[in-house]
Amino acid sequence: MLKDQDRIFTNLYGDFGWGLNSAMQRGDWDSTKELISMGKDWIIDEIKSSGLRGRGGAGFPTGLKMSFMPKEESSRPHYLVVNADEGEPGTCKDRDMLRYDPHKLIEGCLLTSFAMSSHACYIYIRGEYYNEASNLQRAIDEAYESGFLGKDACGSGWDFDLFLHRGAGAYICGEETALIQSLEGKKGQPRLKPPFPAGVGLYGCPTTVNNVETIAVIPTILRRGAKWFNALGKPNNTGTKVFCISGHVNNPCNVEEEMGIPLKTLIEEHCGGVIGGWDNLLAIIPGGSSVPCLPKKTCDTIDMDFDSLKGANSGLGTAAVIVMNKSVDIIAAITRLSKFYKHESCGQCTPCREGTGWLYRVMDRMVKGEATPEEINTLEEVTYQIEGHTICALGDAAAWPIQGLIRHFRPVMEDRIKNYKQSHFTSAA
Repeated sequence: MLKDQDRIFTNLYGDFGWGLNSAMQRGDWDSTKELISMGKDWIIDEIKSSGLRGRGGAGFPTGLKMSFMPKEESSRPHYLVVNADEGEPGTCKDRDMLRYDPHKLIEGCLLTSFAMSSHACYIYIRGEYYNEASNLQRAIDEAYESGFLGKDACGSGWDFDLFLHRGAGAYICGEETALIQSLEGKKGQPRLKPPFPAGVGLYGCPTTVNNVETIAVIPTILRRGAKWFNALGKPNNTGTKVFCISGHVNNPCNVEEEMGIPLKTLIEEHCGGVIGGWDNLLAIIPGGSSVPCLPKKTCDTIDMDFDSLKGANSGLGTAAVIVMNKSVDIIAAITRLSKFYKHESCGQCTPCREGTGWLYRVMDRMVKGEATPEEINTLEEVTYQIEGHTICALGDAAAWPIQGLIRHFRPVMEDRIKNYKQSHFTSAA
């Protein structure tokens, strides 16, 4: 269990003010000028040494990603873009950070941008986050008024501007290149890579795109040191993580905990347990709607970190834990996710454009039992034809929930088909 003194997000529940004065009392904007004076290489090396991996889902090493940016400034400006779109079903961690702790993100934007020789940063926030965007914009204004942003930011000699951009609510704009396209005023569709954003990103210039939580923890890591952050969690899965737990638990919540905390401990200690008791658990989706579900027997012992969940044929993703007890129709639940991904596909890639619709139509029949056992194999085969064959990972996100369903709940699907046939044969007779 994470000790209170090791928590980064000390206002996650809005118990204190979110404005500048309250943020400074919690330690934000403390010695920011001195951190900048340590130099760009020092900042990047500290983040590398901390072992911080991206908190948006992919888990790519953050320091390494920062180092991909060109070392020197040129005629092409460098940009940091913060992904605050948060469209993944089940995920609401960034929302509370934006609403209650915006200055952590703003300070992180300054320090990260300086390290990558960027004089400008854009925060792309989903349009539905009205209150969050309002708080964040006011916090940005406070930072400008106090001299923390703008010319000679924090008295460091570095000029830095921060802009808030409201998106229009497309899930696909959570993908970094689609986000860049949208930010440029174009249709939000993923770009082919390479070229990668670090070479050709926003307005054709070097760009790094990172998640809100990833950037927000950077000031604390730099103040407390990479060794402190690295000592938390597990090897290759270091530090703290904000988990969102929803579904059939007694107390749904966001909570900051150490990476690698056992799933059962997370649910029992912070959420008051599964509704109906732990033995009433059917399955969980451990990292937002796009990762495969896991059955109870796996949930009994699984740890919540990138590598453990990958080893269980799932993923940490955004660490949005969706808990389903035995009252759930698991086939109907996954069908609902199929409908979501069908709706949110940008339509650019044929496997995703055609495949997501096909998956949903078959799943819609599976819910009723209007299928044959052979179609389960066909369904699984098609998911592998979609997975890995699209520009972005939306095709994977549509395929993985169905793969998890078939992997762990094939007997449930077969019984549904069998019962449908028996009931219709009886009625026909």
